Amino acid sequence: MVDCYKVALFDLDGVVFNTEPQYTIFWSKVFQKYYPENPLLASKIKGSTLQQIFDLYFTGKEEQQKEITAELDKFERNMSFDYIPGFLDFVHDLQKNGIKTAVVTSSNKEKMQNVYDKHPEFKLLFNKILTSEDFAKSKPDPDCYLKGASYFKVEPKECIGFEDSFNGLKAVRAALMPVIGLATTNSEEAIRSYSDVILKDYQGLTMEKLCHKINRYQ
Repeated sequence: MVDCYKVALFDLDGVVFNTEPQYTIFWSKVFQKYYPENPLLASKIKGSTLQQIFDLYFTGKEEQQKEITAELDKFERNMSFDYIPGFLDFVHDLQKNGIKTAVVTSSNKEKMQNVYDKHPEFKLLFNKILTSEDFAKSKPDPDCYLKGASYFKVEPKECIGFEDSFNGLKAVRAALMPVIGLATTNSEEAIRSYSDVILKDYQGLTMEKLCHKINRYQ
């Protein structure tokens, strides 16, 4: 049994599912329509909640917010949710070693229902699923990761956090947990300074191997 950490906390998009390329296409179209002069916004908002995006770029534009929300709801109902390679085997290894698991996502309950519809096994992979409705503050604030630790009644230092976006990586760091960065949304070079360990995916990964990687950093 591996017992170097008690809890593993996972973001969703870009960490459990390879969905970020799909969101990039969606938001590129949105910003091309409303902010054609700034083509980089689709990359800039990665890891932000919908409300954060509205607050930054669509304040007071209620009709545009309604239109975007409706388009996003339709998009998420039809998008594919493909696991990051090796993720299922890694989670099963965590379960075998008695390590608790939770999703810590900025996605809302409606989005998660789409996940459950397409992956009936999803809830069995985690002990807890925390969504945007559970948090008082959004990433990069550590609130969501601290709530994850609190749910399992453990100290933050007994948890590890898996993230891909800059806001998410900053949130794990602020929670004083080891930061496992997934180079799925951003390059390894871009997230290096925000991460303790960098993964391209989970293929061949076990908790024992990950603990060794973390220990080398420490």
